[in-house]
Amino acid sequence: MKTSVKARNLELNERLRATIERKLRRLDRISHPDAEATVELIANASHSADASHVAEITLVSGSDVVRSVSSGSTPVAAIDTVIDKLERQVVRAKTKPRRVRERAAPETAAVLAREGQGTVGPTDGTRRSPQVTRIKRFDMEPMFEEDAITRMEELGHAFFLFLNAEDESLCVLYRRRDGSYGMIEPVTVSPGRSR
Repeated sequence: MKTSVKARNLELNERLRATIERKLRRLDRISHPDAEATVELIANASHSADASHVAEITLVSGSDVVRSVSSGSTPVAAIDTVIDKLERQVVRAKTKPRRVRERAAPETAAVLAREGQGTVGPTDGTRRSPQVTRIKRFDMEPMFEEDAITRMEELGHAFFLFLNAEDESLCVLYRRRDGSYGMIEPVTVSPGRSR
């Protein structure tokens, strides 16, 4: 794995660099053979002794880009934590279906099998209207687009709803097929006015 290491407020010696590269080898077995890792260490990032060092790793493994951030009392502790998180994200990215069609395939096959048996839908001949089966509620804190991209990547989602810090509107950030990002910004149309 090709590795580049940067440090802020910290002297990066050969011993620390070798330790980081050794620990990153854990990811070799699950990442693409031509994977590249960018590691950034930041010292004195917090007044708290337990979070004074921050490690941020961006891993480009094939077509996947996985990024994770963690803090610790020492650079090595921060690296250990961030590699654990990154390992879980890489495994999740490898096992997650790539396209909507792939995600829906098992469900579609099950519905078609039930339809063939005549067990799809209500049996009394009436038709049910679609229903909301789950509601999630989140506290929305204002953030900028870059922060929303980072958060979406950390979560491993294909889209992310956020409160735009610039104008306090709700926006949807999404990953496009080519790997870039798109954003949906709602525009309110006043009554009687057409677009």
